[in-house]
Amino acid sequence: MSAKDLPYRPCVGIALFNRHGAVFVGRRRKRRKLSDVMSGHEWQMPQGGIDAGEEPAEAARRELYEETGVSRASLIGEAPGWLSYDLPAEARNNRWQGRFRGQTQKWFAFRFEGTDGEIDIARPAGGAHEAEFDAWRWERLDALPALVVPFKRAVYEAVVAAFADLTLD
Repeated sequence: MSAKDLPYRPCVGIALFNRHGAVFVGRRRKRRKLSDVMSGHEWQMPQGGIDAGEEPAEAARRELYEETGVSRASLIGEAPGWLSYDLPAEARNNRWQGRFRGQTQKWFAFRFEGTDGEIDIARPAGGAHEAEFDAWRWERLDALPALVVPFKRAVYEAVVAAFADLTLD
């Protein structure tokens, strides 16, 4: 079966804004075959799959908590439509047993209402989930496309356009 015949995995993405209009970005832990593809582009916003029967906004809240430990955040925006990317061939068979060509994502913006000390990437969700990130920082939204792996860049450019008005205090 060719990659073009495979479906996209339904997923959510989260732009978490602090009170100054900067966005949470985490550095992905090194993983198997993607390390060469990711070299120099390990940063991304939280994202993850949608469980069966779960609404996308619910999945976004859950993924945010599972990857960052953040539970004090308000939904402030939703990008129109779904944004998709294809995984590179060298990564496709290592992810999701080759069942998907990539991901289609519904993006949400949240305003962080806690303190930086509440963000826990080492033991997210109180240690109930494996850490996705090994470092994090607040970053300008418009800087994010240059930080992500090239195959996600177009999605991040669309997210920047959708949420650009949220970066102001």
